[in-house]
Amino acid sequence: MDPRHFERLRWRCRRGQLELDLMLGSFLQGYYPALSASEQGAFERLLELPDAALQSYLQGQESPAREFEEIVRKIQQ
Repeated sequence: MDPRHFERLRWRCRRGQLELDLMLGSFLQGYYPALSASEQGAFERLLELPDAALQSYLQGQESPAREFEEIVRKIQQ
């Protein structure tokens, strides 16, 4: 994996909300490298969502869009 790409993702995981920062940052560090290419793509697209939608998905308050269901489940574990 390109270290510059990983560093950009790390910055994208910093959302300014402690809970989101911790969930996304921990997932990136611990699990992202082992994901399939399609799962990595889903994670990167997930990071494009507004904070409110992302938080709602990750906290289980709202069902994620179909393309994000699997990656959201993995982050929640």
